[in-house]
Amino acid sequence: MKEWWIQVGLLTVPFLAVYLHIPPPNFSPALFTWRSTGAFFTFKEQQIFYRDSWGAVGSSDVVILLHGFPTSSYDWYKIWEGLTQRFHRVIALDFIGFGFSDKPRLHRYSIFEQASIVEAMIGHLGLRDQKVNLLSHDYGDTVAQELLHRYNHRRKGYINIGSLCLSNGGIFPETHYPRFIQKLLKDGGIFSPILTRLMNFYFFTKGISEVFGPHTQPSEAEYWDMWTALRTNEGNLVIDSVLQFINQRSKHRDRWVGALINTTVPLHLIYGPLDPVNPHPEFIEHYKNMIPKSTFSILDDHISHYPQLEDPTGFLNAYLNFINSF
Repeated sequence: MKEWWIQVGLLTVPFLAVYLHIPPPNFSPALFTWRSTGAFFTFKEQQIFYRDSWGAVGSSDVVILLHGFPTSSYDWYKIWEGLTQRFHRVIALDFIGFGFSDKPRLHRYSIFEQASIVEAMIGHLGLRDQKVNLLSHDYGDTVAQELLHRYNHRRKGYINIGSLCLSNGGIFPETHYPRFIQKLLKDGGIFSPILTRLMNFYFFTKGISEVFGPHTQPSEAEYWDMWTALRTNEGNLVIDSVLQFINQRSKHRDRWVGALINTTVPLHLIYGPLDPVNPHPEFIEHYKNMIPKSTFSILDDHISHYPQLEDPTGFLNAYLNFINSF
């Protein structure tokens, strides 16, 4: 009996080795086009991907799009054309550790670094003196809060922020409920590298489907695009490191919530109320109490955590109404 189990174990080893080194999927035509129409700049020896589209003639307005976790700038593809009809330039990047940007191992990922990367991109594009509008989602909300703090205090290299629109992010640690796998990965210790290595398309889609509404689920092709962007540069192996942002939100809560409370920049929130991560009505009531000067748009009841993908028309209209209001 003992010898039988040893034989099975020896036979399993090569199959497991192959499984743990499965190459990333091929790009779909849509994802390939997204990447090929972008570019890269260098931040501290790391390559950062971005897209920069020139749009509306006669407008000088610029919008910077900050994506969420664990996805990428591709989250904005459904509203990209609509934004180019209103803004002179529409710009999005993949944060380090995400999408097509570099994903270094043994790296101390932080919201502070991501904010500095956005500032570096602004400088790279020659927009240092240009007033820009920030549109953010999820993880990007926290990066936007740090950028706003720097702007409020006129820190060296700050971005000149004209407006900020947030959407479905963990703005307040006290009303934010990470998914079980997120908590497991960020606190997994020695098990995190094993979990990240074992992650596959099935477990990825099962996890992320929970933050979409039952009637607004992505298609299988859209799930594959998300997974492909994550797997590029072995991004699945750094998820546990990136997830330390949850702890950073708690540690720096006063700094980042204070940035919203104390700013004079026009603020708006677009919110999908079916979001299990920032649930309704707890989150929205807390937001209204804490940031009473902000305006907000609550989308239809069936819209969840990814409103720009689940209801692109409603999301775009809500954002343009905010921009046009001032």
